[in-house]
Amino acid sequence: MFDLVIRNANLPDGRTGIDIAIAGGRIAAVETGITAEAGQLIDAGGRLVSPPFVDPHFHMDATLSLGLPRMNRSGTLLEGIALWGELRPTLTREALVERALRYCDLAVTQGLLAIRTHVDTSDPRLVTVEAMLEVQERVAPYVDLQLVAFPQDGYFRAADGVSALDRALDMGVNIVGGIPHFERTMADGAASVEALCRIAADRGLPVDMHCDETDDPLSRHVETLATQTVRFGLQGRVAGSHLTSMHSMDNYYVSKLIPLIAEARMHAIANPLINIMLQGRHDTYPKRRGMTRVPELLAAGVNVAFGHDCVMDPWYSMGSGDMLEVAHMAVHVAQMASIVDKQTIFDIITHGNARAMGLADYGLEMGCNADLVILQARDPVEALRLRANRLTVIKRGKVIAQTPPRLSALMLEGRPAEVDAAAYAPKTA
Repeated sequence: MFDLVIRNANLPDGRTGIDIAIAGGRIAAVETGITAEAGQLIDAGGRLVSPPFVDPHFHMDATLSLGLPRMNRSGTLLEGIALWGELRPTLTREALVERALRYCDLAVTQGLLAIRTHVDTSDPRLVTVEAMLEVQERVAPYVDLQLVAFPQDGYFRAADGVSALDRALDMGVNIVGGIPHFERTMADGAASVEALCRIAADRGLPVDMHCDETDDPLSRHVETLATQTVRFGLQGRVAGSHLTSMHSMDNYYVSKLIPLIAEARMHAIANPLINIMLQGRHDTYPKRRGMTRVPELLAAGVNVAFGHDCVMDPWYSMGSGDMLEVAHMAVHVAQMASIVDKQTIFDIITHGNARAMGLADYGLEMGCNADLVILQARDPVEALRLRANRLTVIKRGKVIAQTPPRLSALMLEGRPAEVDAAAYAPKTA
């Protein structure tokens, strides 16, 4: 007897009419016509069942702090950093925890069950680290939360940046972060990449570094990051986040750079919503939009991931915790409009992001963790187009969130009283 069986599911790989059986918090069978008894039955009704959404790049210590102590009037990355610097001395553990827990609740309703958050270590009090470690423990039953030690003001540039990051790692943060383009000089930035990769190698930790989040085509720290990844034997354990300077680099240099990234087996994490909002702010026209070269990286075999980055904080006044919104923006910014492109983008916000986070037992195969989302759509392309409603969210075989189907009431004579938007799709011959 199974704990739960989901019947008549469509899967992201195109299979339809599939039953998924769950026992002991894991997927026990994925096949048609499962007849064994189950403690709970859910009829997916031909809707898409997906592994949960994953966000490999977020700032949970800043989330939901919009307007504190003031608004970012210029809308620029640098004013956002300065504004965060004004807010940081006033932060309390209690307020940080409360906002982060509210965000995690929102994330669960969106089918987002794994998040990697960068935790600012520039304040030597490390109240942000204390708060996020508490949140990590409290949300563990329903969100897999990874923490990155992130020296927001620069590893070398901040007065206590070096010692504070070491202490954060000693406290239990287990991913090494950095921001080389924010150091005082390009040389300091390169030196910080080397130092941080050495720490990761010595401690046996992964690296996730904000890298070249700028419009400056001469900001080339990702080249150094790829080199140090290979030097310290960190292949497959390093992510370069943002990489927006690649948007402005000349094609000849990029033709050298992308193979270096692929050789290092680095993960490339773009943040479509934030990249398009913050980059190109100093341009008139033509105006650059900043997101890194996603199609080219994919073509080279690089694992590309997409992060949400921010929700209602000093850098971004919008956001909903919805990875389909992130993917929807990526479709437009990367101009990836074909059916295959959109299926690829859906795979990025699930499997690609999970690979970037190193999540074990993720997916819809037998033996994987029974973490699933039932969407109000028939396939990944429709899910992206509609930013489909998350009807049922399942963690380790237990339903943890449910949302009624989204219907629209009509008042037109002779027409149906209710319309399911997901039913409106091109009919194939």
